[in-house]
Amino acid sequence: MKSIESQIGYKFRNSLLLAEALTHPSLAYETQRPHFDNQRLEYLGDAVLQLVLTEHLYQLFPQFTEGNLTKLRSRLVSKYALETYANHFSLGDYLLMGKGEEASGGRKRSSTLADAFESLVGAIYLDGSLEAAKAFIMRQCREEIQAIHEEPSEINPKGQLQEILQSINPTSPQYKIVSEEGPDHCKTFESKVIWEGIELGIGSGNSKKEAETSAAEQALKEELWLQHPNAPIKKSKVKTLDSVVDAVAEKS
Repeated sequence: MKSIESQIGYKFRNSLLLAEALTHPSLAYETQRPHFDNQRLEYLGDAVLQLVLTEHLYQLFPQFTEGNLTKLRSRLVSKYALETYANHFSLGDYLLMGKGEEASGGRKRSSTLADAFESLVGAIYLDGSLEAAKAFIMRQCREEIQAIHEEPSEINPKGQLQEILQSINPTSPQYKIVSEEGPDHCKTFESKVIWEGIELGIGSGNSKKEAETSAAEQALKEELWLQHPNAPIKKSKVKTLDSVVDAVAEKS
């Protein structure tokens, strides 16, 4: 308990709320005994997260329409974003779950981490206040909010790539900085994105985040994930002779 409280920068008055936030539903299922889990706190935390980030974006971009703000918020509360926040302090390592769930990779599963992060938000809200939850959210989402401030675009290459890959296999892509060159005030970073042993793309930028985004953009162009055995077969864009004949017949 003390370890995760140190990581998140919040000390619980009611430690049972923290325990509840960290308890995966698989624990009760496996033990076949009544046991609380984090599903109710997840529901509450989702609402608190939406409120805090909606207010922040509303203040940050006074010129944006409702539609623009909604798209920006979706970048901050997507499953990929929530998983990123959870990984900031290795939340998966603290979860209480059944042995079967753990053996199947539950501690690293995107949906599990996303749910646990929302549950933790809900627990902090109940234990402290809306201001305590807001302070926690703003600390954990700082990098992603800064990225939106620098590039308020609805296009999110890393999130888009994550969604495609996790529709094939729940494993998350890994970004690795493979080189950095230049003086401290003008560095150039190069990053690779790797998934299931496949190097999907490589990119560069003036910051690590820019390099990772560039690598994701390259991966989206190359579509090398189609090499994965579970990947759907991409429909060919080449027209067959029969389809051409049928099209001509319809026009005539």
